[in-house]
Amino acid sequence: MIQHPSFAVEPWALRETELSLEVLAQSESVFALANGHIGLRANLDEGEPNGLPGTYLNGFYETRPLPYVEAGYGYPEAGQVVVNVTNGKIIRLLVDDEPFDVRFGQLRSHERTLDFRAGVLRRHAEWLSPAGQHVRVSSVRLVSFVQRAVAAVLYEVEPLASATRLVLQSELVANEPMPARPGDPRTAASLVSPLRSEQFSGSNAKVVLVHSTKTSALRMAAGMDHVVEGPRDTETGTAESGEGLGRVTITANVQPGQRLRLVKFIAYGWSSRRSSAALRDQVAGALAEAQHTGWDGLLAGQRAYLDDFWARADVELEGDAELQQAVRFALFHTLQAGARGERRAIAAKGLTGPGYNGHAFWDTETFVLPVLTYTAPQAARDSLHWRHATLGLARERARLLGLAGAAFPWRTIAGQECSSYWPAGTAAFHIGADIADAVGRYHAATEDAAFEREVGLELLVETARLWRSLGHHDVEGRFRIDGVTGPDEYSAIADNNIYTNLMAQRNLRLAADAVERNLKRATELDVDLEEAAAWRDAAEAILVPYDETLGIHPQAEAFTTHQPWDFAHTAPEQYPLLLHFPYFDLYRKQVVKQADLVLALHLRGDAFSEESKARDFAYYEALTVRDSSLSACTQAVVAAEVGHLELAFDYFGEATLIDLDNLEHNTRDGLHIASLAGAWIVAVAGFGGMRDHDGSLTFAPRLPGRLSRLAFRLCFRGRRLKVEVESDQARYSLLEGAPLELAHHGQVISVSARKPVTRAIPPPPAREAPRQPPGRAPARRQPARRAR
Repeated sequence: MIQHPSFAVEPWALRETELSLEVLAQSESVFALANGHIGLRANLDEGEPNGLPGTYLNGFYETRPLPYVEAGYGYPEAGQVVVNVTNGKIIRLLVDDEPFDVRFGQLRSHERTLDFRAGVLRRHAEWLSPAGQHVRVSSVRLVSFVQRAVAAVLYEVEPLASATRLVLQSELVANEPMPARPGDPRTAASLVSPLRSEQFSGSNAKVVLVHSTKTSALRMAAGMDHVVEGPRDTETGTAESGEGLGRVTITANVQPGQRLRLVKFIAYGWSSRRSSAALRDQVAGALAEAQHTGWDGLLAGQRAYLDDFWARADVELEGDAELQQAVRFALFHTLQAGARGERRAIAAKGLTGPGYNGHAFWDTETFVLPVLTYTAPQAARDSLHWRHATLGLARERARLLGLAGAAFPWRTIAGQECSSYWPAGTAAFHIGADIADAVGRYHAATEDAAFEREVGLELLVETARLWRSLGHHDVEGRFRIDGVTGPDEYSAIADNNIYTNLMAQRNLRLAADAVERNLKRATELDVDLEEAAAWRDAAEAILVPYDETLGIHPQAEAFTTHQPWDFAHTAPEQYPLLLHFPYFDLYRKQVVKQADLVLALHLRGDAFSEESKARDFAYYEALTVRDSSLSACTQAVVAAEVGHLELAFDYFGEATLIDLDNLEHNTRDGLHIASLAGAWIVAVAGFGGMRDHDGSLTFAPRLPGRLSRLAFRLCFRGRRLKVEVESDQARYSLLEGAPLELAHHGQVISVSARKPVTRAIPPPPAREAPRQPPGRAPARRQPARRAR
């Protein structure tokens, strides 16, 4: 594992105090900027050196065949791969004919700062060229939350010793060569020159390039325009444009004390239907608006947007400065993944890298949308609109599989199933219930009746129909769902996976309730009360296996009868197990990749007693190896609930620092957005004890000994609520909106703007500490390791 050696601990920024080429690709992910529509990896302004070039547009992909040695009925035939689109970040610098390249000459200082409140990436460098010219280079980069099609860069150069001839080459570059990384299924498939030129133009300081993909037939445009300030002799050359390159060149003779200043505006647009001319004009219009707003206006808009976000979403920690920084880093990137996605998917890596080919999974609804629902509800709503837009494809997939309703894809960009491994993909039907859960949570938290009527109801109806078709009543009247894969991908094709069954139960109930609230719309969807009653019958009869001998819930039927995994003879370098052992061996043993039954304890905690939760958690702790980044946050939440607060705190650190410390060894391919969202989930649902079953907001806060205070804010039904937790008491304050009724450790209280409520916190139950598989316990949290 390569950890970054030079991140400073600060509450509202991430600062890299020196440039290390060994972790360049990791830094490019960590310092990435995005707004849910555009994503820019933090490649150096000059373009080289780079670890992994990356510029992404949400939903823009190329299609590739999925080959099979032995084909089977229903196998997906094509995959989708996110495209590294035209790069507008590049600004090359020549200093007296010497290219500014950090690998040559002497890099005397280099610092980059990701500012969570300003929403920008700042860079400062001092460089001595091989010929002895000393210059200071600085840049500020942003991807606008306000103008979703726009990014911008302020680039400044200042000679420090003597008069210097400077040349800036601002470029648009298509089809950058990409490094190949075979052997790890989590990395991206390689695409060679995926963009085909359709149109290019350049005039004055503006260039627009239009390209399309060769197979998926998507079309995109990228444009740039510039504002230049410098000495009197500064000259901006005529814009050049070609099939894969646009360039604007600026030259100047600059004295010490003077600066050459360039503001570069970049704009993107894409479509599957619009013409080249329409996209060209759209990008030109976006550039014109950016020019009209100006650099200072873009900065002001970015700050105002984030001021409003942090007023709704901030999490404050006292007792661990490193985790305070990391939680805000996590929240900032979760926002960046979905803020302006506007009816596009939120991918597992967001728009920070090509990992998992840019696909969206169930991660979105189960981990990311809970955060956005309570902090940026518009973004959560738009993500669910995307699922609704793919409903036709999900219906077609269900028909192909011989099922009613809608079978949503395990992994996708545009809505088609892209998983070529059906036991982990097609059989993981729980994604339908995860989507329904997100619909129900959003509606309960916002009371958005229009959304439920126009979008939510149809999603609930079609997923409920899937469960009624997929499951069946056995001879004893129990409703069984057989042959499915739950969240734990080391246990495939199981009968009555408890997570799946309980989430399906919630799905069926949510659908029946929504039908009763929207009878007219339900009739339009050919749903009647008799069908809704059948859903309720299935929900009431759902089978939840229980092992009487062990006194715990098996993850799925017969799971506890399987042979335990031989952890004692599994070497540390053999994790993750999926890269070193055949799946057939994993499937028939008691070993858990990621929280499955334990995730049910969190999301369907209303279906378990407190003692059952404690026993189940202890049993599965000893089996869970956390070969997935999705696991630690869930284990933290349930550990906190059952009283293992210090263990929860250790898992909190793992989930929150997953990318800052490169814990999964693959941050270079993009950030783990679900795990970062999990940082908020641990703080709010774990130590804050928040639950939202059936629309009731309850809290049961408790802090680990290493935190002295936790405070968080959230939105709920038009209110803004602030919760402050100390070791012995919790305070609930309403910052905005009408009085709100909630519960604190089972006691109902009413909070109003004029009347905050403070309540004592009871001590946690005393329980024996659970054990983990050998070598798989989370690292014990230590004081901040990085220099302040």
